[in-house]
Amino acid sequence: MPEPDDPPVQHEAKSTITPGGGGAMSLATSDAETLEGGPLPGAPAGGKARSLWSDAWHDLRRNPVFVASALVIVFLVLIAVWPSLVAGGDPLSCDLAKAQDGPQSGHPFGFDAQGCDVFTRTVYGARASITVGVCATAGSALLGSLLGGLAGYYGGWWDALLSRLADVFFGIPIILGGLVFLSVVPSGSVWPVVGFIVLLGWPQVSRIARGAVVGAKQHDYVQAARALGAGNARLLLRHIAPNAVAPVIVVATIALGTYIALEATLSFVGVGLKPPTVSWGIDISNASTMIRNAPHMLLWPAAALSITVLAFIMLGDAVRDALDPKLR
Repeated sequence: MPEPDDPPVQHEAKSTITPGGGGAMSLATSDAETLEGGPLPGAPAGGKARSLWSDAWHDLRRNPVFVASALVIVFLVLIAVWPSLVAGGDPLSCDLAKAQDGPQSGHPFGFDAQGCDVFTRTVYGARASITVGVCATAGSALLGSLLGGLAGYYGGWWDALLSRLADVFFGIPIILGGLVFLSVVPSGSVWPVVGFIVLLGWPQVSRIARGAVVGAKQHDYVQAARALGAGNARLLLRHIAPNAVAPVIVVATIALGTYIALEATLSFVGVGLKPPTVSWGIDISNASTMIRNAPHMLLWPAAALSITVLAFIMLGDAVRDALDPKLR
């Protein structure tokens, strides 16, 4: 008997997934776009996923808290660098005949107990506060990141030694430490205050950096780079540090406002900055005993200090929300 003809073979079209071409994700995205008639909702333009930094910047630009605090900080930095753009007078030029006088034409904030213009001193006081805050934050972040990163990467006795050393510094009350440390430094300028803050501020950053490095070095891409022969320096600088720096940036941004408040506190109690340096803490200290007779002497430098600290803390909160994937 003649055998029946074989059924026709049906050939199915198969999509080829090429290495580096997007793989299954590209295929799934293409199918979804075909079914829906357009790109996926929320997908970035061009089909490329954003990195952590570009995604964080995308969120920050749309955050009104970040925008407002950034504008305030830019203005403060501007008057700290060029105070003469806003205040044309001399903060050390005083007239005792106008002592404790209220606001007048050309002097909107009035005069202090020595007859100095409060507006000019408030503007020039931003320089010392911003300098202390930025330099102390940079020093604490660099020292803490270096020590904490090395401890988290190598572990062992180095990690144990750093942890115990950090515990010692954590146990020192910061105000008491400032009274002891700065009382033996007769300078009264910006740099001893910066050095003291760095001395007591690096342990906090080191713990954050250590935890970030310990988590980052466990990832598969680090193990793959080590298997391919990458040395310790390359692993730390090229693979671990870029993925562990985000928590350090967040902590440093928030700490900057705290360090500015700390400088004002130390200057208020008389161990921080000292005349002829112009500082908000010094002006608040001088005006505290005359608040009933001339409240304007205390109001304006205190308001400037509060706005500055609040702006940096709000900026740090916005950066934390943008860089922390768990908060998305």
